[in-house]
Amino acid sequence: MSEHEGFSNEEWDTIREGPAIAGLMVVTADAGGTLRETFALARAYADARKQHGASALVDEIASKGPPRGRRFKSEDELRQEGPNVLREAAGLAARRGAEEAQSYRAFVLSVAERVARAHKEQGAEISPREQEALDTIAASFDADAST
Repeated sequence: MSEHEGFSNEEWDTIREGPAIAGLMVVTADAGGTLRETFALARAYADARKQHGASALVDEIASKGPPRGRRFKSEDELRQEGPNVLREAAGLAARRGAEEAQSYRAFVLSVAERVARAHKEQGAEISPREQEALDTIAASFDADAST
C-alpha cells in the first residue's frame, strides 16, 4: 500500500510540499548561501532515503524528492502562507497516527535546520533571520498540536 493512499491528490501535494517549503523559508530568510542551502535541502532528502524504514510516510516523501513547481509568487507570500501550509500538512500527516505525525514534523524541522547550517551568515552558523524562520516553522507545528 502506498502512503499516498488515503489522501486526495491535493492533500498529498500539501504533505509533500511541507519539507521543501520549510527549507525555502530558511533559504529566503537571509541573502547569501543560496546554492549551498539548496544543495543541503536536496541532501536532506537523500539522507532520509538512506534511513528507510523509520517512517513509511517520510520514506514515501523522501523517495519522491522535493516537489517541482512554484506555489508562492514571492518571498513575502512564502513567509506569510508557508506556516499555514505547514500546519495543514502536519494535520494531514496526523491521520497516519501520532508516530507518523511526529516523524513528519521531525523530518521537516531537520530539513529546515540543515539548510540553515549549510552557510554561515554574518559569521554565525545560523543567522538571527534564519533562526526566526526556524522558530516560525516550529511554531506552526506547535499550533497544529494544540488544535
